[in-house]
Amino acid sequence: MARYDFASDNTAPAAPEAIAALAAANTGFASGYGTDPVTARAADLVRAMLDADAEVRFVASGTAANAISLAALCQPFEAVLAHEHAHICTDETGAPGFFGHGLGLVGLTGASGKIDPAALTGPLAAPDLSHRQSPAALSITNATEYGTVYAAEEVAALIQPVKAKGYGVHLDGARLANAAAAGFDLKAIRGLGVDILVVGGTKAGMPPTEAVVIFDRDIARRFDARLKQAGQLPSKGRFYAAPFIGMLEDGAIFRHAAHANAMAGKLAGLTPFKVRHPVEANAVFVEMDDERLAQLHRGGWFVYRFLDGSVRFMCSWATTEAAVEEMAEALRRLA
Repeated sequence: MARYDFASDNTAPAAPEAIAALAAANTGFASGYGTDPVTARAADLVRAMLDADAEVRFVASGTAANAISLAALCQPFEAVLAHEHAHICTDETGAPGFFGHGLGLVGLTGASGKIDPAALTGPLAAPDLSHRQSPAALSITNATEYGTVYAAEEVAALIQPVKAKGYGVHLDGARLANAAAAGFDLKAIRGLGVDILVVGGTKAGMPPTEAVVIFDRDIARRFDARLKQAGQLPSKGRFYAAPFIGMLEDGAIFRHAAHANAMAGKLAGLTPFKVRHPVEANAVFVEMDDERLAQLHRGGWFVYRFLDGSVRFMCSWATTEAAVEEMAEALRRLA
């Protein structure tokens, strides 16, 4: 039987704090479509985490959260700038363009998932032409697809020239808790110029749920109608919001993220294979040929070959030290 301990942080079970909060929300009757006290409490906790006065909505998936957010920032004839390996560019099946009625994506280069500030220069300086989709927004991912973490100063350096052009900014925080556990200051986000933020719940140890945080109040206007049209305004909205209460009230989300990061660090220290990217959050990428990867799969461990050709090992809140040591031993046998 295959083991998926390191395939993705999506393969882990939900954390007990999240499940307990779901159970607590499952009592009595409540108003629907996110107007209930559970959703209000969860939104307050998200605002407190960010030290920001913002609108907060809860949706079912990161793809929906990202795509709907980008659709709110761009016209259909415009484009979003993002790292060429960002999730919106490589893993969302055209959802930004679908929800954005045709909006485009422009991939930017940069080492280990971080956008190179120099890569912004050309797209931002290009003249508007009727034959192409000019940029109207920037999307940044933290932690990145390669498990690296932007410092607030790095994010500010990317946002400043974008804001100077009057464009919008989206922050994909599918693994924001891991970035925070690695030292990224969440309370700095509101002052960086981010217009709309996705706070990942699913990868952080919750059942399927993501929080969309809207800093720009102009975007918030009719946002619920946008969610309803996209099938992301659930009638029993409290069940999307409740896990955030369990994970935020006593900081469980950050304890779990710190554990996941630590397990990745432990695995990186034990693997005999060359580590390709800095291990700053909960991911380890190693150089491994096809035969050894096939042997690993035959041995019962499932992991992915990633976009840059490396093999990804992802740790989660539920990754145990014993599992890391078992994986390390399997890798030593392969090497």
